[in-house]
Amino acid sequence: MALEISSALRKRLCDAAKSTPDVEVCGLVLGTPDRITDLAACANVAADPRRTFEVDPAALFAALRAERGGGAPLLGYWHSHPSGDVRPSATDAARAAADGKVWLIVAGDLVGGWRAVPAGEGTTTFEPVALTVMG
Repeated sequence: MALEISSALRKRLCDAAKSTPDVEVCGLVLGTPDRITDLAACANVAADPRRTFEVDPAALFAALRAERGGGAPLLGYWHSHPSGDVRPSATDAARAAADGKVWLIVAGDLVGGWRAVPAGEGTTTFEPVALTVMG
């Protein structure tokens, strides 16, 4: 599966990750099943944002309300990895719901795309999602 993202949105992700390189920054991915149309930066409310992320629940609920009201659908989530690895961590897998949502992981100038899917026995794994950068 491929997902389109504009070069401007990809740059926003990378800039956000570089702006606070010692902590995980995070947000929401909005768009259609084949195209990312917007990104929302959210507060990371995790107890230790240097090691993990938790999207501010108020921002998540607002996005879901907007979607129900005809706004852009919530495709998934994005966050940075200060470690420099764009692959999902064991913590990511342990905390993710196997709901098919897209996860974008940013490290410096790299962006990885993933989809959270069932791994069996109530666990989650991630399948790669190819990102096609447009314009």
